[in-house]
Amino acid sequence: MPSQSGAGGRWTRALISLLVILVAFGAAWIIPPRLGLDLSGGTQIVLETQDGPDGTEANSENTDQVVEVLRQRIDRLGVAESTLSRSGENRIIVELPGVQDPTEAAQIVGQTAQLSFHPVLGVTAGGGQGVQAPGDSANAPADEARAPSDTEGGEEAPADEAAEGGEGSEEAPQMTEEEMQELLGGMGGQGGQGVPGQTGQEAEDPSQVAMTLPDEQGQYLQLGETAVPGDSVASAEAGLDPVNRAEWVVNVNFRGEGRDQWAELTGQAACFEQGDPRRRVAIVLDNQVISSPSVNDAACEVGQREGGTTISGNFTSESANELAVLIEGGSLPLPVTEVQRQTVGPTLGAAAIQASAIAALLGIAFTALYITLVYRLVGFLASVALGVYALIAYGVLVALGATLTLPGLAGFVLAIGMAIDANVLIFERAREEYQRQQQTYEANKSAGMQDATDAEVKRAESGIATRRRRRAIPASLEKAFVEGSHKAWSAVIDTNITTLIAAALLFFFASGTVQGFGVTLSIGTLVSMFSALVVARVLVEWAVRRAVIRKHPAVSGLSRIGAVRAWLVRKNPDLMKYRKHALLAAAAVVLVSVAAPLVQSPNLGVEFTGGRVLEYEITGDEDLSVDEAREIVAGLDFSGSDTAVVQEAGDSDISVRTGDISDPEAATVTDALDSATGGVEMVRDELIGPSMGDELRNRAFIALAAALALQLVYLAWRFRWSFGVATMLSLAFNLVLVIGLFVWLGKPIDGVFLAALLSVIGFTVNDTVVVLDRVRDEWAKDDKSSFVEIANRAVLNTLPRTINTSVGALIILGFLTFFGGTSLQDFSIAMLIGLTTGVVSTVFVAVPLAIWLQKWDKTAAPHVIKERKNQARVAAKASRNEGDGAVV
Repeated sequence: MPSQSGAGGRWTRALISLLVILVAFGAAWIIPPRLGLDLSGGTQIVLETQDGPDGTEANSENTDQVVEVLRQRIDRLGVAESTLSRSGENRIIVELPGVQDPTEAAQIVGQTAQLSFHPVLGVTAGGGQGVQAPGDSANAPADEARAPSDTEGGEEAPADEAAEGGEGSEEAPQMTEEEMQELLGGMGGQGGQGVPGQTGQEAEDPSQVAMTLPDEQGQYLQLGETAVPGDSVASAEAGLDPVNRAEWVVNVNFRGEGRDQWAELTGQAACFEQGDPRRRVAIVLDNQVISSPSVNDAACEVGQREGGTTISGNFTSESANELAVLIEGGSLPLPVTEVQRQTVGPTLGAAAIQASAIAALLGIAFTALYITLVYRLVGFLASVALGVYALIAYGVLVALGATLTLPGLAGFVLAIGMAIDANVLIFERAREEYQRQQQTYEANKSAGMQDATDAEVKRAESGIATRRRRRAIPASLEKAFVEGSHKAWSAVIDTNITTLIAAALLFFFASGTVQGFGVTLSIGTLVSMFSALVVARVLVEWAVRRAVIRKHPAVSGLSRIGAVRAWLVRKNPDLMKYRKHALLAAAAVVLVSVAAPLVQSPNLGVEFTGGRVLEYEITGDEDLSVDEAREIVAGLDFSGSDTAVVQEAGDSDISVRTGDISDPEAATVTDALDSATGGVEMVRDELIGPSMGDELRNRAFIALAAALALQLVYLAWRFRWSFGVATMLSLAFNLVLVIGLFVWLGKPIDGVFLAALLSVIGFTVNDTVVVLDRVRDEWAKDDKSSFVEIANRAVLNTLPRTINTSVGALIILGFLTFFGGTSLQDFSIAMLIGLTTGVVSTVFVAVPLAIWLQKWDKTAAPHVIKERKNQARVAAKASRNEGDGAVV
């Protein structure tokens, strides 16, 4: 029976809601959130692989191999919870949580580390260092060959011994150049420790020279082809020299063929006399000789067969460990270049989380209060569903392992305002349906009908028809709500699909943290549909079925129209009478906005121009104005210092935007501001390479163009081509207005602004779709009135929904503006402008354009299409009756 099926549907929705809430609560309770670096603090480095010099292609497969090598290096560095992933064909995103000084990390991560061991064929100026076989050495003069001892080469000495450098160590007297030459001659040149300017023996056969590189002393060595490749290294470990316990060395062990190759290389070198440059081997890292030792403790044609060696030099513990990481990590299959780097201090991330949490809590509370005041009981239940939405959305985010970024938090908070939109649509439709039922009941009573009994009312509400007698059935809250849900269904679906289109474009065309906004906006949109169409419906249906609510329908909030609608019904203003004036005003606004970039240059963010942004928090006692900071930066000695953009960022913070400067040049900015204020703390460091800036700018244009095209296609398919074109022109007007206003105000146009623009697209199209959906609905029921009258009536009928939804979103954006921190203020301002102008553009641009375009749109009117469908159904029914042989 219908009543049973209705009850079954209610129970099904209730059980599904309960199950989803429990799963979301479990996920939110158990799974910790995955915070992006802009919230947790740390460094993100974006690398781009290039085609190798040997012709190796920088494709996805070879880039994946680079990722694995980089992962080994970072694991050796000991960075906790680091993540590496390939993005696209040849991009690598490296996230290093907690790393606040990324200079050394970037050098290690980005270094190609093409390691190789070469024979020395000749030398144009002698140079090199002593070397020992790994393991055992006796005490011997520095740079001499060392005999084996019982000390393990990789053993680390206690800190005090390392600091002392051995007992009885005294500073050696300085030698003149003549004394050094005499000493080297007496040693037979052991160790190959040369002096700049000393002439050595050149290669006998120049055709065998593969490369010529300077050694540690600046003397050029003529090297043969690679004898031992870097991938033959089994392990590399930093440790103290077992001889003097003061110098750091790197012990290298080979594996497989590398052991034999090393023995062969050292065996061939040992065949030459001491002092001959060909007795040396060169260890080359990224076309730089890091060590060129003379082979000692090895017999001719035998070599060092221990399977390893020790690299010595002027290492500190840090440099020795970094070299060991590079050697053991292996060579990168492809060279890489750094195209983007972003560093966020932990204090900035913590402040962003706190500010966003405050904005979310206040936004939910005040939005719930507003909706409750407007819609009473059902508004309160919608607010409860809003809290459920927040729980489910957060549970889905952590369950999917999505990274929660700062713009992602904005998307999460912003979706709260969107979540109420579907409820507002349904409630407004339900109010209209209740008024229609009430008018029918009063008309039937006036015609002399008697009131229906409770049993007859229940049968009528259940859809059971009776032919015995006609009764005046009073208006039903439950029936009005269900009917309102059905009538609002198409508008709810259309508005959410257009929002998902914008979110998808953010995900595919944006990058970094803005992608996080697209993810959270997508999840929020889908969850808001579930909370409005399932959770809220369960709560409202349960409430309106209670006897106390049935006796006092005014408590529900659905039995009476709101104050705005009452005023519109009483006044019935003809807004479309001013449509020509509105279009002329819109054209003037467009001209002013288009003139903005011609008058002053847009303040493009570093994402689109390339360069570096340094943001500092002043921790010292001295105050520093923006003008003073600008003078300090302009006086520094690096390219572009005089054109650097210095401005205030938040409360007394300083932001410096420059060109693509190096880390040492960035350090000079920090030092200068530190000395001027008595102390500064870097809270953000973002570096975008020129190629990355061009790409991001192009992708932004593609995203905007794709958004307009996809929205046009969807709306033309769902409605009429004239409606689609009118919506896109109205949307273009809104975007031009927002962009032009930001240019006039000198606000930054960056990735976060792009997220705001695409969100404005979603909101503007949402509002326009609701109005045009109502135009189609009114037109399908009215074949007498003109299209202008129908359009004006549709605007008036949807205006209460527009106001209530906009107020809910404005509350959220207002709290984001005041409590969301500097990072979200510009986003919120752009959204506030776009949301406000979007409502105006829908009424005074989209609808007037749709009226104007109707003269060329030959698509059948909705009431004609409806009549054709009815005729088709009648014909189909008659055809079935003839086939069955039925007689009517």
